[in-house]
Amino acid sequence: MMKLVEIIDGIRPVDPGWIQKARERTTQLVMPTRALGRLHEISERLCGIQQTLEPRIKKKAILVMAADHGVVTEGVSAYPQEVTPAMVQTFLAGGAGINAISRQVGADVWVVDVGIIPRLDVSNIPGADRLIVEKVGHGTANFTRGPAMSRQDAEKALQIGFEQATRLIEDGADLLGTGDMGIGNTTPSAAIGAILCGASLDAIVGRGTGIDEAGLARKRDIVRQGIEANTPNPEDGLDVLAKVGGFEIGGIAGTILAGAYHRRALVVDGFISTAGALIARALCPNVSDYVFAGHCSAEAGHRIMLKHLGLAPILDLGMRLGEGTGAALAMGVIEGAVRMFKEVLTFKEAGVANK
Repeated sequence: MMKLVEIIDGIRPVDPGWIQKARERTTQLVMPTRALGRLHEISERLCGIQQTLEPRIKKKAILVMAADHGVVTEGVSAYPQEVTPAMVQTFLAGGAGINAISRQVGADVWVVDVGIIPRLDVSNIPGADRLIVEKVGHGTANFTRGPAMSRQDAEKALQIGFEQATRLIEDGADLLGTGDMGIGNTTPSAAIGAILCGASLDAIVGRGTGIDEAGLARKRDIVRQGIEANTPNPEDGLDVLAKVGGFEIGGIAGTILAGAYHRRALVVDGFISTAGALIARALCPNVSDYVFAGHCSAEAGHRIMLKHLGLAPILDLGMRLGEGTGAALAMGVIEGAVRMFKEVLTFKEAGVANK
């Protein structure tokens, strides 16, 4: 595996010159100026990422990171931890929300077990070849009593995400989406958001899978305890991940680092994926150039995270499932933006008098 410092050193910002070239073509398209709104910006950013005026999306993939969380014992989720492995098996069988939407947009779905508690026997499940088992551990520790993981394990989670995303890129993927599975993972995500965005717990901590008012108050208190017990350093993304994060959040951050390193566009999903993006950005600010926000989650605090990253969501449909569903759905919009940029004629090409 590449060392983290080597990965970060290899990430360069997108050349604004390519975006400007793309804008020059956009102004000549046979339509009123920027008549398709943000589709123009999306296509121009993709031109910048790929360094071309012939942007392409030939192969799309969603990388779903799965892990469990020790903080679940504090009663922060409306669902039991056994749901995590059950949903992993559902992903493999092709029956989850992410599978349905990915089939619609033509994206492959891969699942990485970065640290769920049980060892799954998936030998009799169709699609088992889409599961990669790279456990950092069997769930994180309860971060109200100490760090969620060691610094070494945090770096390992990042490297796993980087390596798995690199594998897909080397296999031809030119648009990657991030997904997650892990009961309780809105709690570490909220902690990361509070630390790296400087947000209040009232604003950043939400209901997750649907806890009641008493549960929400308890969840905010648990996040407060975790931050106070560990005092994460907001200037050190690896420290924040280790002290209050999750293995799958680290895997997502590593996926984003891989996209930026290999100059591929990344579409982040909702609250948990955006926590991963916050970690990646804390490690290397240049990664923001390569990231598209797939959607805005209904989870409290997601807008705060997106604003901190300087990202505007492509979709805003009140979704809060996770799994990568918002990222997958947004891929269709990104693909539409590419077709618009490449296939709409310019005034000159169409033989229309220039406006």
